[in-house]
Amino acid sequence: MDLIPEIKPLVGFCALEFSLLPEDAEKIFGVPDETQVLTDDILDAESYVMHYWENGFSLFFDNLDGRKFSSVEVDHEDTLLFGVKIFGMNEKAITALMNENGYKLTDSETHDWGEKRLSFDNAGIDFYFENNRLQSINFGVADEEADEPGGFQYFPN
Repeated sequence: MDLIPEIKPLVGFCALEFSLLPEDAEKIFGVPDETQVLTDDILDAESYVMHYWENGFSLFFDNLDGRKFSSVEVDHEDTLLFGVKIFGMNEKAITALMNENGYKLTDSETHDWGEKRLSFDNAGIDFYFENNRLQSINFGVADEEADEPGGFQYFPN
């Protein structure tokens, strides 16, 4: 599939809008390379995951909310955000792009193993860096009832 992944904050991924179903994803992206169910007893969450390894993304559906599309993990090098190719950009450039589009950096954390996360809670997006290079992006849908800061529900990945 010749696909250029596009992140649409708070809306969805490519033509797949948040709250749609796995069947809708298959209509758009075809049959996934792999599927799995992930559970997190601490967060009381369960996700049905459709992995599209060759296309560089995984789609997460909330099993506890009617299998609705809720979040994405993407690492495809041609991914677009606000019409801009995001991979290859550094932290400063990504922060500036997010700010230009009305989203402020809300948290940043560097783990012992070297991975750094930049979070933009009002957009539901986390950017993950290793050795100052963007490795992956996780983003999801707003959930007003979520206990997480910013009102977003995150699912295990």
